Amino acid sequence: MEKLKYQLKSIRRDKMCILTFLLPVVVGIVIHLLSGFSFQSLSEHTFGVWKNHIDADIVEWLQANGTVTQYETPDELRAAINIPSTQMIGVLQTGNTIQTLISGDELEINCVIADTLPQIYENQTKALSVTKTIIPAASDNDGLKSLLIVITLATAMFMGCTFNAMNIISEKEDGIAFINQVLPQTTKSYIIQKTLLGFIGGTVSTILTASICIRIEPKQVLPFLLIIFLSAYISALTGLFIGYFSDGLMTGIVYIKIIMILFLAPPVFFYLTMPDSSIIFKLSYILPSGATFYGVMDLLNGQTKTLFYSFMALFAHAILWSIVYKLLRTGSGPKQR
Repeated sequence: MEKLKYQLKSIRRDKMCILTFLLPVVVGIVIHLLSGFSFQSLSEHTFGVWKNHIDADIVEWLQANGTVTQYETPDELRAAINIPSTQMIGVLQTGNTIQTLISGDELEINCVIADTLPQIYENQTKALSVTKTIIPAASDNDGLKSLLIVITLATAMFMGCTFNAMNIISEKEDGIAFINQVLPQTTKSYIIQKTLLGFIGGTVSTILTASICIRIEPKQVLPFLLIIFLSAYISALTGLFIGYFSDGLMTGIVYIKIIMILFLAPPVFFYLTMPDSSIIFKLSYILPSGATFYGVMDLLNGQTKTLFYSFMALFAHAILWSIVYKLLRTGSGPKQR
């Protein structure tokens, strides 16, 4: 325990570890401050109309499909349309139909909407042989906000990797690694000590970040903590691998950045582009971060469809890489620390 306290004190001098700890917490605070803001509003369409020169039913129809801003003169309307940041579509009434105005620098989706809006308005009264089913949302978190929260939590869980990697690398550069080789310390004791270092850091960072930016139901606390503990352990174990194979600080930083990209990017990509029933999506559980990402996302959205697979995948990864690292350390010689 004394050795663990000493190493916790030593990492306080490491700016990278401090930044890794504080970054998710700061992002969590920002998300909490934006709790009253709906990210879904970012995807709403914005329409501009000439006030008192367009029928009220047209304005009402536009408001059902986006945000409507009314301008006193046509010049004010055109000026607003030409502002790149607005992505506004101008709507003018011509008889019983409408026409749209755009500046030409809009996103492709807004250009398509502007081209098809008059036709959609003309066909709005036609009966469609389509049955509409409204499925209520299981959570008050909209999609983009949930995605941002899960990415932040995954970054916090990655902290244990940075803690362990930088700690081991600094010991190599300061010569402490040579002292460890002659200390009466077994390989098992060394692994437990180092793993606890990263595990505690990753767990505390994740729980602190989660307590700031999300509110989960009591029945979700246990599975959420289980995902955090398993992910933090795997992250700490990854830091041991990086520290073992890194010869210097720059090499370790490169390894950390590569692992962090692999930790965050694939799950986000597969979650956004692949159906959860596809083979490719299921294969993404090969990465432990995939199981973490999907499990936390389901908990945040009030679902449980992938929790079992997430738990099984994380357990398998924890056992597998623990065995691999134990064999790696044993194979390097009993005196190697």
